[in-house]
Amino acid sequence: MNEVKIGWVGLGTMGMPMAKQLMKAGYLVSAYNRSQEKVNALVLQGAHEALSPEELLRNTDVIFVMVSDDVAIQEIFGGNEGLLKAHVSGKIIVNMSTVSPKISEKLAILCQNQGNSYLDAPVSGSVKQALDGQLVIMVGGDETVYEKIKPILEHLGKLSLWIGSNGAGNRAKLAMNTLLGLYAQGLAESVLFANSKGIRTEDLMALINNSALGNVFTRIKGDAIMAEDYQAAFALKHIAKDLRLAKAEGMSGRLAKVSYDTFQKAEAEFGQEDIIAVLKYSQKADKI
Repeated sequence: MNEVKIGWVGLGTMGMPMAKQLMKAGYLVSAYNRSQEKVNALVLQGAHEALSPEELLRNTDVIFVMVSDDVAIQEIFGGNEGLLKAHVSGKIIVNMSTVSPKISEKLAILCQNQGNSYLDAPVSGSVKQALDGQLVIMVGGDETVYEKIKPILEHLGKLSLWIGSNGAGNRAKLAMNTLLGLYAQGLAESVLFANSKGIRTEDLMALINNSALGNVFTRIKGDAIMAEDYQAAFALKHIAKDLRLAKAEGMSGRLAKVSYDTFQKAEAEFGQEDIIAVLKYSQKADKI
């Protein structure tokens, strides 16, 4: 059993398998989640329950946060029983959520004022990579603090990389997700074009995946397209949100603007489905 006590906030699609990875590695994990059902499921596997983020921070050494957006982060940190209400020092808070760089910079100062350390450490990868501990983790904050928790991160990802000061991890993630949006839209439109010319999706994907264009994303999402399986591994609403954050940070490339417009429009109807549901949006838009 590792002596470092881990706190975990957020047991969603990504947070749950990530917390389980740390338990599997021998860490004592205490968890907080707004949904009691998910906490109960983790407790049955050996985790401890915390009744609030404040309680979690008091009783653990390193706290990981994995939630959906800036609004959730503000609640976790600044709510009535939020992390900042604990008034303890010497803790390390690792925010693995994809949020705005500005909120990370603000929280880093607030945590430092209380004698705690804050790292932004968003991840690249989806559910399968979280289950397998094969995420890619990009970290912003004090490099010395990063080195302290690097052994923990190694149980969550195949690569963790310190990028720079607070906010740098978030900015790197937004750059990567801008490319992700382009990948998804490009794959969807290529499939639709091929289909319109009588080429089967199965044949196109066999060609792509055996060429220099093939990668993990095209294989996973190509399989989803062929199975017509749009259950969210990474919800379309999240890429729409991430592209908004990237735009706010100054993303202004011509291709990125096209992807931004597409996903903002697709979100209303297909936001709860997987990112590759952009294919359904494009198919519908082409018929209008």
